[in-house]
Amino acid sequence: MRWSVGIEAEGDRVFTREEIVELADAVAAHGGVAAGIGTSRYGARVVVIADSREDAIEKAAGLFRAAAEAAGLPAAPIVRTEAISEEEEAGAEEADAVDASGSR
Repeated sequence: MRWSVGIEAEGDRVFTREEIVELADAVAAHGGVAAGIGTSRYGARVVVIADSREDAIEKAAGLFRAAAEAAGLPAAPIVRTEAISEEEEAGAEEADAVDASGSR
């Protein structure tokens, strides 16, 4: 199953645009995007294949740490993770469409 996993790490300084662009380049191969310009956190959202939410987060965390290292970012503790499967996302979008139409 495909999972979209978001991860954030908290550093001890403010990260520059160039650093976050390097992170974005490093996660791009995994359908990823990065964030954190001008903040003390850097993060990414990547797509992984896994059997469970826990496995997805573990796999994504490994990719995230490797990408951060490749981008030259300092190792920092992960402070937030979230994961949503394609099935969960599709169900949420369907529910939103029903709510927007006002009917069930």
